[in-house]
Amino acid sequence: MATGIITITTDFGERDPYVAMMKGVILTINPGARIVDITHQVPPGSIREGGSIIKETHQHFPSGTVHLAVIDPGVGGKRRPIAVLADNHFFVGPDNGLFWPIIETQEHSEVIHLSDKMYWMREISPTFHGRDIFAPVASHLSKGVDPFLLGEKIDDPTTITAPLPCKGNSDLVGEIIRADHFGNLVTNITRDHLSPFLQPKGVSIKVGGLVLQKLSTTYSDVPVGQPVALIGSSHQLEIAINMGNARNELGEKCKIGTKVIVSVQQ
Repeated sequence: MATGIITITTDFGERDPYVAMMKGVILTINPGARIVDITHQVPPGSIREGGSIIKETHQHFPSGTVHLAVIDPGVGGKRRPIAVLADNHFFVGPDNGLFWPIIETQEHSEVIHLSDKMYWMREISPTFHGRDIFAPVASHLSKGVDPFLLGEKIDDPTTITAPLPCKGNSDLVGEIIRADHFGNLVTNITRDHLSPFLQPKGVSIKVGGLVLQKLSTTYSDVPVGQPVALIGSSHQLEIAINMGNARNELGEKCKIGTKVIVSVQQ
């Protein structure tokens, strides 16, 4: 059942009025909507990072929440507008792989091509589907409109290839996938991936020339200004600097895509 909650994730930033326009459309259609901003600081056009954030965040909202996401470098092109029903949530946005991390990890999901223009704005800008298609559709869903009235089901949503950790003979190899506001470097290695390596001898974590000889529990487990590896609140391995900014201080040595190698201590 719809909750009236709509989350918004974009790469629009906060300088321009685009997000406010979308919220205005939502509230015009559903004045009782409760709108939650997840982030508007996704790097421009970074579909992979946006998808990761949506997957990580949606599980903390109640069933029936509508997640509106616009990271859409192909706006106005051939990519389809879609709604996804998965994990008892609704996801609305472009069919460019943004919701693939959700779809591929759910046993049951349904994807709808948003083709019924009755649920769109009357005038459609080819450069702002977030305002003219996705925001009104999200608002209608938040009011309890049957999602299957919005268009036809499809079984070929766009996929993306996300980097996954791989196991070698005695190593686990992942990579840095994003940096948060504090400059902490988040990897694609989860607590579950790490569990076979958490033996009494401990682990060695190598990244960009750094060698960290243990997995810490908190940032303050090391002296101020020193690098630390720990499992963050989203259960992913992070590389951080206590009271510092790892993204800025480690620079090119540790950037998105840099390999992270976890080994059992010898």
